Amino acid sequence: MNRSEHQDTRETILSAGELLILSKGFSAVGLSQILAQAKVPKGSFYHYFKSKEQFGVELIRRYFSHYGQVLDELFNQPEKSGKERLMSYWLHWFETQTDECCDKQCLAVKLSAEVSDLSDDMRLMLKSGIDAIIGRIEECVVLGIRDSSLPAMLDARLTAVVLYQQWMGASLMTKVRRDDSAIKTAMMMTEQVLASDSVFKKES
Repeated sequence: MNRSEHQDTRETILSAGELLILSKGFSAVGLSQILAQAKVPKGSFYHYFKSKEQFGVELIRRYFSHYGQVLDELFNQPEKSGKERLMSYWLHWFETQTDECCDKQCLAVKLSAEVSDLSDDMRLMLKSGIDAIIGRIEECVVLGIRDSSLPAMLDARLTAVVLYQQWMGASLMTKVRRDDSAIKTAMMMTEQVLASDSVFKKES
């Protein structure tokens, strides 16, 4: 098997696994289900992954790599202000988390509560990916402060952390309630935070 075929088969397994796990959760999906979905022989799995846990780590790594490309598209729009870029990100989150198609939803939301106590390696990969996203949001807040589309006294780091945590919590509540009320509240609160310099104000 050449390198291209190796990568194609590995990607097929990861892609099939992501769809199943988004729908059913990590623990509820067995290797046989993943391989059947991927149409790959059972013996092939351990050629690419040492264990289901390592598969989970690589699945999360792959997810955040793809998510980074989405952030590039949303944040690298020079014709838009920093605030407009941020709001396009939250709108994207709103649309994907309220979409009934599971393949559009957030793997980080799906796995954070489930696997953090099951696998430290998976937890650390989630933490690394989430920290990177918060860093990108912080950079966009700084841009908005510089171009005056956001209040000058906003604490960029605190704003990024709190807003991301708010949206993660709202996404979990959306699953519990099976409606979009929590996400709508998150959007309303985000708009208020980004319009005021008295909520997350820099310390003087």
